[in-house]
Amino acid sequence: MQKVFVFGTLKEGFPNFRHNQGRRFRTEFVTQRAFPLYLVGERYSPWLIFTPGLGHAIKGQVFEVTDKVLREMDLLERVNEIEGYQRAEIDVVCQQTSDVFRVSVYVKPSLSLSVHEIRMELKGEYLLEHAKLYRPR
Repeated sequence: MQKVFVFGTLKEGFPNFRHNQGRRFRTEFVTQRAFPLYLVGERYSPWLIFTPGLGHAIKGQVFEVTDKVLREMDLLERVNEIEGYQRAEIDVVCQQTSDVFRVSVYVKPSLSLSVHEIRMELKGEYLLEHAKLYRPR
């Protein structure tokens, strides 16, 4: 089983959660380092930009997934496609216990941001009010 940190539409109760077949691990988590988090483009997609140290610590959830589920998530996030996300490794902290875990996360490289319109900068958390703006493919 692998651990995946989700910060946007794949969170429990959010628009793409039906595609998340993982098992919820513990409670809430926060990234150990800060990252920029934006709503981008006409779809208001949440983008975590992979520039550690900039932005804010990001709140999210961790799910344990099988290799099969991880491949399905990669397809949803279009990993390694031109406009897709990349899967990276980061450290997250369990807010309940302060335990640190190394997890996978879907990110965008900073160069991707220049070709898309930033609709909103988020201050560390993607909320249901942001999800209401989201438009699926």
